[in-house]
Amino acid sequence: MRRVRASRSLPALVVALALVVAGCGGAGDGGKLRLTVATFGEFGYEPLFEEYERAHPEVDVVGRVADFDAHHKGLVTALAAGRGAADVVAVEEQYMPRMRQSARQFADLSAFGARELRDRWPRWKWEPGVAEGGDYVFGLGTDMGSLAMCYRRDLFERAGLPTDRDAVAALWPTWEAYAQVAERFAARVPDAAFADSAGTVYTAVLNQAEENYFAKADDSFIGDTNPNVLRAFRIAGAIGAAGRTAKVTTFTQPWNAAINRGGFATITCPAWMLAQIKEAGGADGAGKWDVTEVPGDGGNWGGSYLAVPAQGAHQREAYRLAEWLTAPEQQEKLFVRDGILPSEPEVYRDPVVLEHTDPYFGDAPVGRLFAASSDTVRPNHRGVRDADVRPVFGRALGRVENGAQSVDQAWEQAVREARDVLR
Repeated sequence: MRRVRASRSLPALVVALALVVAGCGGAGDGGKLRLTVATFGEFGYEPLFEEYERAHPEVDVVGRVADFDAHHKGLVTALAAGRGAADVVAVEEQYMPRMRQSARQFADLSAFGARELRDRWPRWKWEPGVAEGGDYVFGLGTDMGSLAMCYRRDLFERAGLPTDRDAVAALWPTWEAYAQVAERFAARVPDAAFADSAGTVYTAVLNQAEENYFAKADDSFIGDTNPNVLRAFRIAGAIGAAGRTAKVTTFTQPWNAAINRGGFATITCPAWMLAQIKEAGGADGAGKWDVTEVPGDGGNWGGSYLAVPAQGAHQREAYRLAEWLTAPEQQEKLFVRDGILPSEPEVYRDPVVLEHTDPYFGDAPVGRLFAASSDTVRPNHRGVRDADVRPVFGRALGRVENGAQSVDQAWEQAVREARDVLR
C-alpha cells in the first residue's frame, strides 16, 4: 500500500464530516469555478495546481489532504451518502477492486474521451480503473511503486559488506539470500537492525507474486493455501523472530526516528518512499543512503488512480483536470522533482527520467533502477476484500517480532482471523 505522510492527519469521522461540509466544486474566488482534489498524503500536486490555474484562469483548484485510512474511509462514506466527495479523488490500488464493485458511483470517463488514453498505460495499470468489460472507465492511473532496496552505506561498511550498489545487489539474488545477509550483518553490527520491520519485507515478497490472498480467476480467498503467501510470511517472520528488525511500523514517528539515527540498514523502497527517507533522515542522512536492486523479480508496491465521483456537478471539468494531472508531461515533472514514479512507459523510458540521479542517495541512478524494475512488473491481483484481510497478516508478523508467538503460531492465528473477517 502506498502510505505517504499527510500534511495533516484526521480521524476518519472528522474527515467524512469535512467532506460533507466542504461539498463538491462550486464558485471560487472572483466567480471562478472551484474544483477540489482529495488525496491521501502529498502527491506533489500543489505546483501543478498553480500551473493548471495559470493555463485555465477561470478555474480555482483546491487540494485536500488526509492520511491514508481517513481519506479512504471518508470517501466510502461520501459515496454512500451521495454527497460530500471532492470533484477529483485519489484511490490507492488496494481499494480499486472494491470501487469497481460500485463503479457507477463514479463518472464514466469514457464519455469525456478517456478510452482514447488507453495506450498511455500498460495493461496491468489500465485495467483496475475500468469496469463492465472495459467499457466503463472510472479511474486514471497516477504513479506506481516499482521496487528497489535502499541501504545504509556506512552501516554496510561497518559490517564488512560491500557498499557498491552492484556488489550489494549481488549479495541477494533471492529473499532467502537477503535473510542470510541479515545474519552476517548482525554478527558485526550489534547496535543496529538489518531491516526496519518484518512487515516491509513481507509486503515486498508478496507483491512479487501474481496472486496472494485472492484467486485471480474467481476472487475466492486463497491466502490460507497459497504458497506465495506462506513463503513471504515465513521469510519475513524468520527475520523478525531472529531479532534482525528494528520493530518499527512504517511512517510512524518511531520509524522516522530510526531512520534519523541509523537504526536499521535496509528497507525495501518503492520510488515514492525515497521522499519519506529524505525527510526522516534530514541533512545528516545525505550520502549515507544508497539504492540498489531488490531481491527476486522486481515487483510493485503501491500506486494510485484519480477518479471523478458521479455526484459532482462539474464532471467534465473535473475529468479535464484529472486527465491533465495524469498526462505524461506532468508525470515526468513529478518524478524529476519528487521521485514519484510514472506509470506510463512513454515517460519512465524517457531519457530525462532514465538519466535522473538523486544526490541524497549517493547520486544513485534512480531513474534507471526504477524504470528497469517497472519493465518487470507483473499484475498483482487484489481481491475485493484485500483491504480487510491484509492487515491481519501484518499484525501477526508484529506478534512474531515482539516474541509473543512463533512464526507457525502467528500464521495459524492469522489464517483463522482472516477466515473470520470474510464470514
